[in-house]
Amino acid sequence: MSLLDQLGLTLIALVANGLSALAGGGAGLLQLPALIFLGLPFPVALATHKIASVALGAGASLRHLQQSTFQARRLVLILATGLPGVILGALLVLEIPPRAGEVALGILTVALGWYSWRRPQLGQDTVLITAGLAHALTGALGLFLIGVLNGSLTSGTGLMVTLWLVRWYGLSYTQAVAYTLVLVGLFWNGTGALVLGTLGEVRWTWLPALLIGSFAGGYLGTSLALRYGNRLVKRVFEVVTVLTGLALLLPWP
Repeated sequence: MSLLDQLGLTLIALVANGLSALAGGGAGLLQLPALIFLGLPFPVALATHKIASVALGAGASLRHLQQSTFQARRLVLILATGLPGVILGALLVLEIPPRAGEVALGILTVALGWYSWRRPQLGQDTVLITAGLAHALTGALGLFLIGVLNGSLTSGTGLMVTLWLVRWYGLSYTQAVAYTLVLVGLFWNGTGALVLGTLGEVRWTWLPALLIGSFAGGYLGTSLALRYGNRLVKRVFEVVTVLTGLALLLPWP
């Protein structure tokens, strides 16, 4: 690629991951279609995007760890329930045509944005949840299933984790986005990237520009989220969620 192309990739990654850091997901809304438009086949674009998105988690983690406090129990829960699903999903995507899943996920993602928009107070404050065994098992199953989607598809699953943490566990949007970006962005995506990078094809020469843009976007987007709080994060979440869902419904080139 030419220097101009590399700069263009960096800018796309910066914008896409900056919005993702604000919304708690959705980096694939701009980044993945751009890779396909530039000539990569879908499986190659997916693997390349997945690896680059790990830098989003790294940039967001650096910023969040400077200010945020995480509960160790919740960190373990999200990792222990989600990572097996991510591995399963990454293995499935190499065998199953993804189009039907993209359409279903697109419809669901639009519905998530609509659900959040219809509830103005959702995620504005932390809500105390009384969790019994059934609640804990349902929460774990939800994270596992989202993990499967995260490993097999690319857009919308971080947004789903964010809303699941808000709705099921009572977190505010800012808290939920912190967990999503650190754990999903860094560990879930890292695991999916490892599987896809090992078994699939990656355009390695494109990664430096994508990694730089993703890291910077993650850091800057997180800084804005921490500065302006839940109301801005909720609005960006709703817009990015609907746009991501619509993008999934469009046929890939």
